[in-house]
Amino acid sequence: MGLILSLLGFGVYKAIAHAHWIAIDRELESVAGTLHDSLEIKLQQPGRLEPIVYELLPNLRVIGVNGMKEQLPNRHILSALNQSYYYIRLFDNSGNLIATAGAYPEALPPTFNSQHWQTIADSQGNIYHQISVSLHTRTQQDWGYFQVGRSLQDFNSYLSTVRLILKLGLPTALILVGFSSWWLAGLAMKPIYSSYRQIQQFTADAAHELRTPLAASQATVESALLMPALDEKEAREVLRTVDRQNRRLTQLVADLLLLARMDSQAIADRPQLCCLNDLVSDLVEELAALAITSEVALTSEMRVQQQLNVVGDADRLYRLVTNLIVNAIQYTPAGGKVTVILDSSHQEAIIQVQDTGIGIAAADLARIFDRFYRVNSDRSRHTGGSGLGLAIAQTIARAHRGSLSARSELGFGSTFVLRLPL
Repeated sequence: MGLILSLLGFGVYKAIAHAHWIAIDRELESVAGTLHDSLEIKLQQPGRLEPIVYELLPNLRVIGVNGMKEQLPNRHILSALNQSYYYIRLFDNSGNLIATAGAYPEALPPTFNSQHWQTIADSQGNIYHQISVSLHTRTQQDWGYFQVGRSLQDFNSYLSTVRLILKLGLPTALILVGFSSWWLAGLAMKPIYSSYRQIQQFTADAAHELRTPLAASQATVESALLMPALDEKEAREVLRTVDRQNRRLTQLVADLLLLARMDSQAIADRPQLCCLNDLVSDLVEELAALAITSEVALTSEMRVQQQLNVVGDADRLYRLVTNLIVNAIQYTPAGGKVTVILDSSHQEAIIQVQDTGIGIAAADLARIFDRFYRVNSDRSRHTGGSGLGLAIAQTIARAHRGSLSARSELGFGSTFVLRLPL
């Protein structure tokens, strides 16, 4: 960025200098052309200044003659020459200096140079830019030459100011760019840092969840091997323990594979039309036994008369709603109630799962959809959960271009709201 800004500043400086230099050349050409046309019609003899010339040129001084001839101050042609940085020099055909006019610098060398454009310096180091034009009499005889020049002090001062601005502006711009880049990079890296921390947490949780059933199975087998003899009852108990841990491990691996597949694709491989009315009715009927066992009243409420159809994978949507209802039943005390509501609004199907359970604290509500996150770790283990149910539900909802949200109050139950495009 410093190199880019430096090149840009150098280009701007060169463009400004070139533009002003062209303006100076045009100004000198204009003044020289006006004087040339005005003088030639008044000159009669080569090398001789006619009296009327004194009226045209300001502060005219003839070399070898003391004093200065005053000119009329209101002539339009003198407006440019009256400025303090213009001067005029008149030479004869031999190149001898005859007269000067305007703000003539005394330190300028009197030698004549016939080049059309010249940039010269006086003995004090001041720079001047001048143009040389040949003069003729009214009868087209060679009269001599005259030069119109001007001091470049104002031009150099202006360029010095521009250089100073660029020298101060470049470091200032680099500081601002550096600070802005650092700030914007910090903002851009926040999601990456967050994702990295989530990956670390996920890896640690997954390792812990996989280690638990493996350790339990290993401990059971080792205990059985240490026993000198096992009767049939003890052997069956060992096998039941190993089978239970293997089932838990199998379910955990299946859930992780499902999440991995859902992360890699936006929607099901073979999308189909799914009727949410039938899905809700079937699930309430199928999970009624689980609700009765938990002494929880499970009911459904259809707030729409028409069929609500969505495009997606029916099996995954079935699992999504199943997770929500099972969670509601498991976290609702005996005598509580779980209600599944089907509604629609603004081209969206809405499924609400309301319970009168233990509720979720506000501090935990924002993280309940994180993988392996459990609000109550002991109870989750007691009910067999691994903290992946809501994460799977959220992933399925997003894969179907929907959303899953929750609202809850500790001690007063929870409501999970699923929105899917019709």
